[in-house]
This record gives sequence, structure tokens and C-alpha cells, in this order.
Amino acid sequence: MRRSERNRADPQALWAGLTVPGTLWLVVLFIVPFYAIAAIAFGGADPVFGSAVPKWNPLQWSFTAANEVVSEIIHGALRGVFLRTFSYVFISLALCFVIGYPVAYYLARHAKRSRTFLLVCLVLPFWMSYLMRMLAWVNLLNPSGGWAARALNAVGAPGFFKLIGLGNGGEVWFGQPITVVLGLVYGYIPFFILPLYASLDRIDPRFVEAARDLGAGARQAFRRVTLPLSVPGILAASVITALPMFGDYYTNTILSGSPRTEMVGNQIELFITRSQQPQKGAVLVLVLSALLLVLMWYYLVSTTRAQRQAS
Repeated sequence: MRRSERNRADPQALWAGLTVPGTLWLVVLFIVPFYAIAAIAFGGADPVFGSAVPKWNPLQWSFTAANEVVSEIIHGALRGVFLRTFSYVFISLALCFVIGYPVAYYLARHAKRSRTFLLVCLVLPFWMSYLMRMLAWVNLLNPSGGWAARALNAVGAPGFFKLIGLGNGGEVWFGQPITVVLGLVYGYIPFFILPLYASLDRIDPRFVEAARDLGAGARQAFRRVTLPLSVPGILAASVITALPMFGDYYTNTILSGSPRTEMVGNQIELFITRSQQPQKGAVLVLVLSALLLVLMWYYLVSTTRAQRQAS
């Protein structure tokens, strides 16, 4: 091997070796907790206290609780919970796209001197606890003295509030699906904007200039050039935003607290911490993880296909 080739290979081997400890650390922190969840899901329960009794030997696992949970998901009460969770996440993602794409596009294409300031404003919510931000929404939407509730009651027609499901005159905010959806959008929209901004910022402006030189208008260039090239960024932002939404239970608990708006995360928290059926909560974790794994697989396949087409 020539000296130049050996010099190029040595840094690559060095950096690959430096990634090994971190990779092993992350793998261990994923596999061990996941196996513990499986041991609880397919284990037993204390007959007196109802606490979980994990079985670490796979040969001793029992799938009775798993079969019950799957049956409830297909035919029972959990079916509505899963459908409600997917609908909330889908609507929240749609709202994140409608709100976040123009913001990300402005930051990437038009914001110049104000870009740093706007990015800091997007990052600032992460400096505060998610729980505290949801509690701030409770104060805003409080029908007895919340600023948002009073302002909307003052300017909104009662028929509009009935249409969106907030009762007469918007007096009832809590316990409504729209409140949970708005809370999810508010809590997770920075996760959508930041990766989408990074994707839009990497698009070569010369592609848009070439489209304009060929006679395309501004809207046509956006529709045929910018939007298709930003699809991988949209998918990445959607995955990053949707994953925590599926497991979220704080938002619904704080802004609603109603059984009518319970999500899968609320059911997991209920079974594990406030019932004598911890195995069902662990099984729900595994089922939800399997569903999210399917979504991740679709995302990876889509991005790989897009990269091949681009190359």
C-alpha cells in the first residue's frame, strides 16, 4: 500500500474506532431496557400486590396477556384508543406541515439578518420543561380567567365554537380533542421546523434559478423544484415529530384528562402505574414499538429510494 493511501486509511480507521464505544453504549441502553419490557410483558404478576414479576428466561414466557391485549386492539376498547392516537398524530402532523413549512422556507430562503434571531426563538422552548409549557396552556385556556379563552369568547361566534367542538361560546376547552391536538402541535412543532429548515437550506439555489431561466414562474419553480427536493426533509421532520407524539401522555393528561381523549401513552401509564395489570402496559409498549418500527422502515425505504433517484 502506498504511503498516501495508508495515510487516508488511517484516519478512517481511527474515526471508525472512536465510534465503537458510543455505538456499543447506545445498543446496550436500547437492548437491555427493551428486553426488560419483554420479560415483564411475557412474565407474571404478584397475586397479592399486583406488581410485575418478570421472567428473564424466554422459555418460561407466557403470552396470555399479549393475546388479550391484541384481541382488545382488534375487537375491544383499545381499538378506539389506537385509532384516536393515530388520528391525533396525523392531524397534528398536518398542522405542523401547514404552519412549519412556510417558517422553514422563509428561514432557508428569505431570512438573512434575522435568521439567527428566529432560530434562537425556535430553540428557546427547549430551554423550558415540556411540562411547564403545557401548564402555561392550562392558564391560557382556563375558562374562568385565561387570556386566550377570554379573547376568543369576546371575538368568536358561538356557532364557530360549536363547530370545532368547544361547547357554547368556547367555555369548555378542557376535555376536547382539538385542545389535545393544539397542545401536541405547540409542543412538538420545533422538532418539525428545524430538520425541515436544514433540508431546505441544503437545496442548491441554482436549481431554482435554472427553472426560472427556463420560463417557470415563482410558484411553478417552487412546485416542481423546491417541493420535490424537500420531500426527504419533510419525511425526516415527520418521523422526528411523530415518534414522541405516539408515546405522549402528558399533553392529554394536562390539557384534557378525559377518557374520551385518551391516547396509547395514557393507557400504558394507566396499566403500569395505576393498575394491577402491568403486563398489559408492557405489551402495549411492544405493540406500539412494532407499529413505529413499520413507519421507520417506510421512512428508510423512501429516503433510500429518493437518494438513488437523485444520484
